[in-house]
Amino acid sequence: MCRNIKTLYNFDPPATTDEVIASALQFVRKLSGMNKPSEANQKAFELAVERIAAAAQEMLDSLVTNSLPKDRETERALAKERSARRFGSTVS
Repeated sequence: MCRNIKTLYNFDPPATTDEVIASALQFVRKLSGMNKPSEANQKAFELAVERIAAAAQEMLDSLVTNSLPKDRETERALAKERSARRFGSTVS
């Protein structure tokens, strides 16, 4: 799966609409193999992003958990640490 798509569920504060749309855009780009569609494909591309974002938001709103919400800053710090270990450099 695309590494640019981040987990959006069970965070405090919850994922924003912009984050859901960005995730949907990354997914459509991955599926289509296009970073920027041609003019002929623009409407189909935008419709796919819109529908996937709506489905993703519906799913996020429907999920339930007993786990405590994750903290965005803590998760970001852990990701930087994993990256530094993986690639052997510091990430700012």
